[in-house]
Amino acid sequence: MIRTRFRKVIVVAPENFDEQLIAGYVNVKHVYSAANVFPAIFESYPELAIFDYDFLGRDLEKILRRIQTNKFYNKIKIYCYKNDPNEKTDSFLKVLGVDQFIYKADLAKTQKQKTVLNTVNAIIDTSIIKLAASVSS
Repeated sequence: MIRTRFRKVIVVAPENFDEQLIAGYVNVKHVYSAANVFPAIFESYPELAIFDYDFLGRDLEKILRRIQTNKFYNKIKIYCYKNDPNEKTDSFLKVLGVDQFIYKADLAKTQKQKTVLNTVNAIIDTSIIKLAASVSS
């Protein structure tokens, strides 16, 4: 889902957050409270902020407006994790500064594609190894 690799990432979500979203990142700061968002951002100055829409609720609008008005935060990419798409809400959040939306269904679809690709790669790798073994014998 996240195409670009960022060095510093901050995730604002509950403790039982989908770890697949941040897999592969080393420097991730997980914030469990809306009140601790800005101290965490100021402390780590991340390149990417991922906000869980369902977890933050109405606080997300306040956070996005504050990020948008402060020049200190203007280089931070903002991603929003949501369970379901909603055109009206998504367009409103886009205006407030969200760069990209990540939906739960997209994550499940990506995981399924990776599983299929891994299976195909394993079959191909096995057949190549058998072929190489027969050639070397």
